Amino acid sequence: MEVEKMDENEWKYHGEGNQSLVVSHCQRCVVLRFLKSPPNQNKTPEEILHHLQNIVDFGKHVMKQFFGENYVHHGEIIQLPLDFVRQLCLKIQPERPECRCDKDMDTLSGYAMCLPNLTRLQTFRFAEHRPILCIEIKPKCGFIPFSSHVSQEIKHKVCRYCMHQHLKVANGKWKRPSKYCPLDLFSGNKQRMHFALKSLLQEAQNNLKIFKNGELIYGCKDDQDCVSDWNELARHLKPFFFPCNGLVSGPHCTRTIVKELIHVITMALLSSTDTCRAGDMKTVPISQGRSYCEASAFNKELVRNGKHKLESSGLPRGCLLYKTLQAQMLDMLDIEGLYPLYNRVEQYLEEFPEERSTLQIDGPYNEAFYEKLLDLSLEDDGTVAFALTKVQQYRIAMTAKDCSIMIALSTCLQDECSEQRPVVLTSKSRFTFSVSVLDLDLKPYESIPHQYKLDGEIVNYYLKNVQAKDDPVMSNLFKENEDCTLVLHKV
Repeated sequence: MEVEKMDENEWKYHGEGNQSLVVSHCQRCVVLRFLKSPPNQNKTPEEILHHLQNIVDFGKHVMKQFFGENYVHHGEIIQLPLDFVRQLCLKIQPERPECRCDKDMDTLSGYAMCLPNLTRLQTFRFAEHRPILCIEIKPKCGFIPFSSHVSQEIKHKVCRYCMHQHLKVANGKWKRPSKYCPLDLFSGNKQRMHFALKSLLQEAQNNLKIFKNGELIYGCKDDQDCVSDWNELARHLKPFFFPCNGLVSGPHCTRTIVKELIHVITMALLSSTDTCRAGDMKTVPISQGRSYCEASAFNKELVRNGKHKLESSGLPRGCLLYKTLQAQMLDMLDIEGLYPLYNRVEQYLEEFPEERSTLQIDGPYNEAFYEKLLDLSLEDDGTVAFALTKVQQYRIAMTAKDCSIMIALSTCLQDECSEQRPVVLTSKSRFTFSVSVLDLDLKPYESIPHQYKLDGEIVNYYLKNVQAKDDPVMSNLFKENEDCTLVLHKV
């Protein structure tokens, strides 16, 4: 790709995260990813190159082993003319959300990552010039902690996502809690998956976005800017699901189109379009952990109807959700069991700081790094090696818990379908699709103390403000600023 021969006006702002900013080309199915940094804290070109190389190597040598060749697109590093980068920065600056402008796009090194645009189909040339629909889902953690190190019983009953919702609403991040529960999506049970996806569509937050031809048509551009008009969404989707306009307009049409969309997403998520050795690596039998969350709205509805058992069909071993869950379950100790091991590594590094590179905390992320992750032993021998292995596994798990799944869809004719192309059928249409995984940067080693603190805040808030309200006996135990005195009486 000869970027230097392209006009900066052919690129547009695509989105950004905490560490990077992405622009996409208006015609070609590629994006450029630039690193960001706080003002006056720019890294040297060599540091930028090293950082980007670590991201590429981590995707290529580690996450591709967990998720599979077709699902992970690690991209490549390219060097751009500095004048092109500066002009591009000026063009996209007005489009950036205000909450993201605390960091500047790197305009000094000229280095960027070139990646495929995952809002487009990745595998089939014939669909390139047809309308493309893409659904981005950030599924979050799909299991209940099973570690014996967990100190609060509530963590064995209610998932992290459902508890965190209440704290986020209290802090003003969201206006209301979502009914989405990750355990419903990861259950493999179509009824539960449909409920989870419908809940995401009702309250997308930053866990669901829908793109048409690369343009966001549904979801949040930032924390406060959310679009959730189902009728408007149905207007965009109707040509995909009812191309002959055979359905009248109105609420019935909207509900039908949304139902069709949920069906297509479910079938794509359950599809198996790749194989990889990590798909056979189980950290713990899923049946040993609780397969449902007590806070799930789906679960509560069953209880209200007199049913007390959720059916869990299980995920097909080759599907991306299964592989995502297996990577997430590398968090075998929970943050409560992991934090003392992190402190063991920290203490060792204080004594021997020169060993940091030998321990590969900051890379290189190569095949040797991946091989060390396969040691699933939980027998702590007191060594730094054991502690470091669990810390690195936890970082992988956190990466998998925060990744995004991209499902790109395009209608196809019957004579274009073959055994080599995955296809999902609806009542009026057939779609070919590609499934990819995004946001696979390794979570920082330095973020572990923050995760430990946040975990405590989430659980304590839930116990005091949610569970206590549901349990009148417990409510008196969690009144703020009150001492609890135990009085013994003779019997």
